Amino acid sequence: MSAAGDHLTGDEPEFFTIRRMTVADVPAVGALEKASYPYPWSEGIFRDCLRVGYACRVAVIGKRVVAYGVVAVGTLEAHLLNLCVSEDLRGRGLGRQMLRLLLDRSGERGATEVFLEVRPTNALAISLYQSVGFIPVGTRKAYYQAQNGREDALVLKLDLRSGDPPVPVI
Repeated sequence: MSAAGDHLTGDEPEFFTIRRMTVADVPAVGALEKASYPYPWSEGIFRDCLRVGYACRVAVIGKRVVAYGVVAVGTLEAHLLNLCVSEDLRGRGLGRQMLRLLLDRSGERGATEVFLEVRPTNALAISLYQSVGFIPVGTRKAYYQAQNGREDALVLKLDLRSGDPPVPVI
């Protein structure tokens, strides 16, 4: 998917393209992951996601990987495993575009529901997910590694059968 014409708000428009992630992207994706999370996925996990056929996408500006997303689709349901935007570009619509594409791919592959886990302290992510219709459906106890042991995860769900577009375009 090319997002040519889409731009991020700011002083100068920055045009980006969203495309399939390749093995060659993994080092850049891993670096962005490490810069974004205290307990990052390894590059091996990203390579495994590609190997098993998960929908893996990257957003690039020029040659720079600025965002990525990974979704696994099974029988009737999808699981958003990872969605990350470079810190300097967060809150500017890129995550929404990546999420929109991943939800579209999930629906095309037959999913009727999408689930995800998010740290309860990640207010920006929760706001994004709820703005497109995700609702809280539970908690996974001690799901995430944390500085003082483990942290619970908030489980969110989106029903793709509503007939409305899964993510509004702003």
